[in-house]
Amino acid sequence: MAGRGCLVANDWWCWEYVTSRGPELTDATVEHVWITAVSVALGVLVAFPLALLARRGRRWAAPVLGLTTLLYTVPSLAMFSLLLPFFGLSASLVVTGLVLYSLTVLVRNVLAGLEAVPEEVREAARGMGYGPGRLLWQVELPLALPSLMAGVRIATVSTVALTTVGSIVGKGGLGNLIAPAVNSSFKAQVLTASLLCVLLAVVADLLLLGVQRLLTPWTRKAGG
Repeated sequence: MAGRGCLVANDWWCWEYVTSRGPELTDATVEHVWITAVSVALGVLVAFPLALLARRGRRWAAPVLGLTTLLYTVPSLAMFSLLLPFFGLSASLVVTGLVLYSLTVLVRNVLAGLEAVPEEVREAARGMGYGPGRLLWQVELPLALPSLMAGVRIATVSTVALTTVGSIVGKGGLGNLIAPAVNSSFKAQVLTASLLCVLLAVVADLLLLGVQRLLTPWTRKAGG
């Protein structure tokens, strides 16, 4: 029920909660979006050179892929505890942890995209006088975009979920509402904040899919 008594009745769905806590929900959502966006953007910036390093051969690929995979296995509470002496109880602590978690997906997808570029395309570009830098930015990277964007989409959805864990240091966006509400059995707050997290993940994925389609028009033609 969504009447005036739903807060008192502690109903799961309560429109009175949404209207009365609008500013609080807005602030938490904005923080959630900001932390997610910054984390994914920094993750891409870190993952790209790591993928280039891993592409140099097995000597580099094994430690790079092994390290990024190992980082993802570290529990979030332990990760934040390890980073606490360096960043304190700040948003930087949460962002850094989320960046480290995103590397597993991002590095592998960037690497997979670059390695999927046909060798004959590289040879043709070299024959036209393309140097290593120009070959990377004008030939390989555009062709690797579908794989790269797929990684960014997965990392973004995952980061939306993981951002809530930042509530343990008070920087968890919507997680700051979910955690105390779970402890106090405040049903309306748990459901509303959780639904907003799901909505953020869906909207972010659809937006990135749109960006991917704009940047890779040849994939639409290939798919009919």
